[in-house]
Amino acid sequence: MESVLKWMERLLFLLALIYGCYGEYQDLSGKKFIIPDEASNSFVKLSANVSKPVIAMTMCQRFFTEIHRDQSLFSLATPSDSKDINLCFQSTGGYKLNIRGDSVTIKGLPENRNAWISFCGTWDSKTGLTQMWANGRRSTSKILKPNGPINGKPSIILGQNQGSYSGGFVASQSFVGDVTDVHFWDSVISPCQIKLYMLGKNFTPGNILNWKALEFTTGGKVFKEISDFNC
Repeated sequence: MESVLKWMERLLFLLALIYGCYGEYQDLSGKKFIIPDEASNSFVKLSANVSKPVIAMTMCQRFFTEIHRDQSLFSLATPSDSKDINLCFQSTGGYKLNIRGDSVTIKGLPENRNAWISFCGTWDSKTGLTQMWANGRRSTSKILKPNGPINGKPSIILGQNQGSYSGGFVASQSFVGDVTDVHFWDSVISPCQIKLYMLGKNFTPGNILNWKALEFTTGGKVFKEISDFNC
């Protein structure tokens, strides 16, 4: 009997280790991450539900910042390329979406810079067709290099630009502010769905990243608080 109890204790210990490694999905509806200071070690790492090459994508997120310099909002790297996807907020007030060294930009300051910005970007690897939306205003469509799908296990980071796979962070490129409602699809979703996202209304959540069922870890000084978007 004693040996059985010891075996069960070991089994429970191993299960706890396994569960801890994989983490837990959380519903972050109505929540936001706050990164309050410029730093090279503050970030949110997201676990993506990816089982096949990504041949197209839509990425959406909302953010709020008062810092007037270039900042990295979203960075997706793979072992073969640390610059697969990067979204950058520019000091001029525009937004640049980089896909493997090529980029599309939507320029111009928002009417109220110190306000929530709702952003979406789309990309199709077969055609290279890429487009962005910021607070309902869209960019023109641009053809980026249609150089095939994104392969390999993605490392997805909020708040830092990956100079290398899962690392290479630089404080001067870090994001300072609030971020919420991050979603990622392995397809180009319809303009109607993007409009619903922009308005904060019902839309189909991302199948790769879903803010309502998100697995994540944080590093440095990052806080999870109640969001004031749509209050």
